[in-house]
Amino acid sequence: MSRIGKLPITLPKGVDVSVNKNNITVKGPKGELKRTIDPEITVAVDNGVVTVSRPTEQKRHKALHGLYRSLLNNMVKGVSEGYKTEQELVGVGYRAQAKGQQLELTLGYSHNVIFELPSEIKVTTTAEKGQNPKIIMECSDNELLGLVAAKIRSLRKPEPYKGKGIKFADEVLRRKAGKAAGK
Repeated sequence: MSRIGKLPITLPKGVDVSVNKNNITVKGPKGELKRTIDPEITVAVDNGVVTVSRPTEQKRHKALHGLYRSLLNNMVKGVSEGYKTEQELVGVGYRAQAKGQQLELTLGYSHNVIFELPSEIKVTTTAEKGQNPKIIMECSDNELLGLVAAKIRSLRKPEPYKGKGIKFADEVLRRKAGKAAGK
């Protein structure tokens, strides 16, 4: 049995899960998420507990069992609590400004980069004196939030010598010694 897949998902107050063949809808106070799963994996909802089961012990079924259980758990957590990610802009003159669903970034290029955000994501930016500018994003969909955060980070990845670029707030960078340290 899959260690992750066999764990039941308990539904918090205000969260409703509906299963229609292989389409699953999770509704909660933070929004609504939908996902289509493999038709061979079965999902059952009874008394506030969601269980995922597989038909056989095949390697493919074992992999899907744990995958869909984790995805469903992320959906339940997303519509009840939501997800949040913070990114820092490290570098002289690096700035971020949120204008509705657009994020205007000054990253040392000859022009400002304007990044269009999906409507599901709420973004705020902070720029305090003595601190690096921060981008704070919130969303109920963990997958979408991670994808957008990775796209923003790819605009200017942190370099290993001075650490300049866009990094996650909790990310630890591996730093390299410069040319002068070799002597």
